[in-house]
Amino acid sequence: MTHPGAIPPGRYSALSRQELAAAVPELLLIGQLIDRSGMAWCISAFGREEMARIAIEEWAASSPIYTRRMQRALGYAPEVPGQGDVPTIFKGLQLDIGAPPQFMDFRYTVHDRWHGEFHLDHCGALMDVEPMGDDYVRSMCHDIEDPTFDATAVATNPKAQVRPIHRPPRSPAGRHPHCAWTVIIDESHPDAQGIPLLADNERSRAATLELAPIDPSDDGLADYTGPLLSDLDFAAFSRSALARIADEVCLQMHLLNRAFTLAVAERADAGGLLRIRRKQLVGIAGIAAERLARALGLPATPEGAARLLALHPLLNPAAYVDASVDGATVTVRPSPAHEDGAWISLCGPGWTAALQAVVRAADPRLDTEVTGTDQDWRLTVVRRDEPAPEADEVAVVRFSTGSDFAFKPRRSLPITPV
Repeated sequence: MTHPGAIPPGRYSALSRQELAAAVPELLLIGQLIDRSGMAWCISAFGREEMARIAIEEWAASSPIYTRRMQRALGYAPEVPGQGDVPTIFKGLQLDIGAPPQFMDFRYTVHDRWHGEFHLDHCGALMDVEPMGDDYVRSMCHDIEDPTFDATAVATNPKAQVRPIHRPPRSPAGRHPHCAWTVIIDESHPDAQGIPLLADNERSRAATLELAPIDPSDDGLADYTGPLLSDLDFAAFSRSALARIADEVCLQMHLLNRAFTLAVAERADAGGLLRIRRKQLVGIAGIAAERLARALGLPATPEGAARLLALHPLLNPAAYVDASVDGATVTVRPSPAHEDGAWISLCGPGWTAALQAVVRAADPRLDTEVTGTDQDWRLTVVRRDEPAPEADEVAVVRFSTGSDFAFKPRRSLPITPV
């Protein structure tokens, strides 16, 4: 029973614990793939060097916010804000769309609370960029990683520094692990500073959105207060905890996308910004829908596609995007996401390409019919006689190895100082 004034549960709470354990790593990987979509259009509009600056700004203006949110949600936030340790930083990376499990296969070593290392046994992002040449590899592994790793760590402790031991371009070719880094917290380090766009993003509705608390009586883990684990076994978490994690991961995507929008807006006029935002959304909408439909075994029917929309990051969390589903119909109403200019604010009767990309991931013969106003509209999923071709924007994201990446079972072991 929901008490008056309580925050209602999100749409993910309707999934079983098993379904949620499959959905959460999918959502983390989907968040990583946002850049495979957005940055392709930034390169064509602004060039490689400016694309790298946009990437730095979007991650640095979002990851400190969502890292702290996840710390609070799962109970591992530092007792004194800003004085967290290395295991806390590593826990945050395990629940960060910037480091989805296995695709970005971080392996951690903890020497003590203030000293640690990590290396990547597999870097899916490197696999995507390496064929493009060393200049693109350097942009990602040097220009972008240096400031953004520190920006992520600053959420836990501004005295943290993440520094490379080695990193690509790989020399010799095929070097393994792909990269290795130290993480050191030292009082002598100067405080890391947030970028100006971070303060702007901190004022968003997404940054301060309240979500339903985790039910501590639910079967399974309700938090991540125990030791740092080598790999998170999402099936060990409770259904309530997994639903909250799923909602938080979707908020990570919205915060990243809002920072992306702010960064691109400084470089494009209104028309150019809208064009890039729409292309980014169509690409990630289609690939995300395809992965979620497969992971959750959703039927390729109008009703199944409407449910897919209800579980898609575009429409989540429910406290952020006000929507409901009835059979093959989805109704969207004004919400905090519209106030933030989030993805859903791009969609409606006047532009349906992203919504079509979602339902066509279930079946290319499915389509949408949308009526209403810009913020208050109704969508009905219908079936056409002929299949629609895949959108070019979706095809661009499909070049990423993450589009068909398959997760494998892993043992979850505690990491102790060596």
